[in-house]
Amino acid sequence: MKDVVRPYPATLAFDPPERVANWRPLVNWLLAIPHLVVVGALRYVSEVLGVLSWFIILFTGRLPAGIANFQVMYMRYYARTGLFAGWLREEYPPFDFTMTPTDPGNDPRVRVDVVPQLEGRNRLTVAFRLILAIPQLVAFAVVAIANFVVLLVAFFAVLFTGRWPAGLREFTVGFMRWFLRLEAYLFLLTDEYPPFTLK
Repeated sequence: MKDVVRPYPATLAFDPPERVANWRPLVNWLLAIPHLVVVGALRYVSEVLGVLSWFIILFTGRLPAGIANFQVMYMRYYARTGLFAGWLREEYPPFDFTMTPTDPGNDPRVRVDVVPQLEGRNRLTVAFRLILAIPQLVAFAVVAIANFVVLLVAFFAVLFTGRWPAGLREFTVGFMRWFLRLEAYLFLLTDEYPPFTLK
């Protein structure tokens, strides 16, 4: 009997377009500025809520649903903005602040679903979360450097051909997946350790 592999409780699905307009690498980051401002503000609130969550879980053993839903909304918003700013898509992402763990489906290309662990939390792993995350952060930093190189190559590929090379696109989307899982772990949405993978 085969073991069934359960997916990590934070997932990102992206349906890439076949072509991207050649000029997108030059301006998508500029067009994304309103979203980047919103993401910056949401990030600040998420970090404050992450610290608050740490104390709440240590004292009560549970994560309030309202905090979890806000964190999920921020992560979904970040993923949509990042994929647009990185010229992986042409459609402008929605200014959507739906606070549900399941993606509401109002962005046809990007789906972010998170299953927050509200009850039965492991207080010991929560207490030492930053220390436990160090191997992840080190590995992710190396992948981030590689992703910078990939984006540089993809910049010229899209500029001259209007297409993301499939392997480079998969690497960047995988990088975004890893970031999403790492954020879910650091923001205390789950006690499950993230895998060291781009899949």
